[in-house]
Amino acid sequence: MALLPGRLFAGQTDPLALVDPELRPLTSAILKAQASGATFKQPTDVPLPKGVTQRRVPSRGSAPPVMVYVVNARADGPVRGAILHMHGGGFVGGSAASGVRALKGLAEALDCVIVTVDYRLAPATRFPGALEDNYAALTWLHDDAASLGVDPARIALLGESAGGGHAAMLAIAARDRGVIRIAAQALVYPMLDDRTGSSVTPPPQVGQLIWTAKSNREGWEALLGQIAGGRRVPDGAVPAREADLRGLPPTFIGVGTLDLFVDEDIAFARRLIAAGVPTELLVVPGAFHGFEIIAPSAGVSKRFTAALRGALARALAPTA
Repeated sequence: MALLPGRLFAGQTDPLALVDPELRPLTSAILKAQASGATFKQPTDVPLPKGVTQRRVPSRGSAPPVMVYVVNARADGPVRGAILHMHGGGFVGGSAASGVRALKGLAEALDCVIVTVDYRLAPATRFPGALEDNYAALTWLHDDAASLGVDPARIALLGESAGGGHAAMLAIAARDRGVIRIAAQALVYPMLDDRTGSSVTPPPQVGQLIWTAKSNREGWEALLGQIAGGRRVPDGAVPAREADLRGLPPTFIGVGTLDLFVDEDIAFARRLIAAGVPTELLVVPGAFHGFEIIAPSAGVSKRFTAALRGALARALAPTA
């Protein structure tokens, strides 16, 4: 993901003025790194920590088996809730393995099982390839719940950025197919609308750090195989264009005010609320895309992470 050098916000004499004070030193470092030609790359060769296993699960149709990483599973003891996680990367990058250490900490904190999916990436695989990979992983997690010590009625979806978009797509597909009931979805600055940065121009102060309008167009076009922001998109491919949001699971959405996705995420939350879906929306002033991953020790990041974990804990709690 390229970082934008130079001035961040049109009309701002101080390009860091709108950034949360705790994040400003980091932002300056990002700009300096970009000025030197550096780019952010997720690690590709990540050793698996203890308590994480790699599995290949059956796919749907003729697609190859789907690689997943299983975190904190055990067959003995009481059944627990589970999270199906989809990684970020703009639909075109990232890997499930790169996030397993952070997910291990989350699984231990929530005393749950987490399965993260190494779905196929665009443009080599267009929509609905990744959706079908994620649905195959969901089916396996649900149907093999007993072997993992999981309560199949307590499965939540989690994703950040493009992973949040994939989680939202999967929630819609699960509702429409009517086989598996999702307990909740937690969408962390989710990528929901191909029109952002293409047919819809965002305010000048947003989307200038980490993930830009240009990046967004390229990501969506790689997934869809067509120009972003066009009149029609494949059914189920763009969550923000889903006509009916009724019947979706309880939802948490978190996003920063400087994130490219802030307007589309707020709009999606409003539509969920109007559709009768229990929805929690957290908008973080002065935060940009990926802030809590890049600066986990900042107070603003700790508060955001605590809110996300609280929402997941409530979603996975046993029902009376």
